[in-house]
Amino acid sequence: MKNLGPKSSEWLVSVGVHTLDDVVKLGVIETYKRVKAAYPEMLWGLQAALLDIRWDELPDDIKAQLRKELEE
Repeated sequence: MKNLGPKSSEWLVSVGVHTLDDVVKLGVIETYKRVKAAYPEMLWGLQAALLDIRWDELPDDIKAQLRKELEE
């Protein structure tokens, strides 16, 4: 997947996430939560992959919304 390195991809596969369609079905937050060793950049990378942009180009307002959703 775009924005994710080999280790992140390995973690996703280990929890049954193989494609972007899997991320869409589960949602970014749920996908992120399933990967227990996840780091914040992985959350940004997942959302950015869905938007087809680089993770470091993800707007701050989207990052803030993801943080809020993660805390709920």
